Amino acid sequence: MSKAELITFVIAMLAITNPIGNLAIFASLTGDKTVKEKRKTALVAGVAILIILILVTWSGDLILRAFGIDIASFETAGGLIIALMGISMLHAKTSPIHHGEKDQSDAEAKTNVAVVPIAIPIVAGPGAITTIVVNTHHYSTIDDKLMITAVSIIIALILWIAFYFSAPVSRMLGPSGINIVTRIMGIILASIAFGMMANGFKALFPGLA
Repeated sequence: MSKAELITFVIAMLAITNPIGNLAIFASLTGDKTVKEKRKTALVAGVAILIILILVTWSGDLILRAFGIDIASFETAGGLIIALMGISMLHAKTSPIHHGEKDQSDAEAKTNVAVVPIAIPIVAGPGAITTIVVNTHHYSTIDDKLMITAVSIIIALILWIAFYFSAPVSRMLGPSGINIVTRIMGIILASIAFGMMANGFKALFPGLA
């Protein structure tokens, strides 16, 4: 994985996990908790996100092979999912693919929302999993996977910090600020998604290349 490819991967993961947009969701899901409980939830969510991303990094390709899924098909389908998420973010809306309305209503009835729905499927959902699986397939050496693991650690750390300071940050940015950041991330996400779909189509239909 070259430096440029690593930067592209980092940007893609930041856009998909969307720390600014998701901290607002975290704040709403933990609104009835004390400050101590919110900080504990943020820590558990960060650790859960990290575990999920690392598991996908080191076993995602094996899972594809176990189910007999071709990487080109997975890249095309995954690109479509990410594109839909990006388009939804352009309208500053929560994608039903990422987390539906049922997730939030169920979460409000639970005492601990750190793992479900915050870690999965809100953060480490289809978009993040697809991005990691596709990259670990194309860059499959141990060094590449170690770099992807390092990025996962950084992403989890950023999300933990965002969740830890979710209340003051969401108040500071306000709904308009969060929507602006979400739309910018949506543009980046849609662009990356269409690139993934193009690569998938080229592999599925060599005549298009």
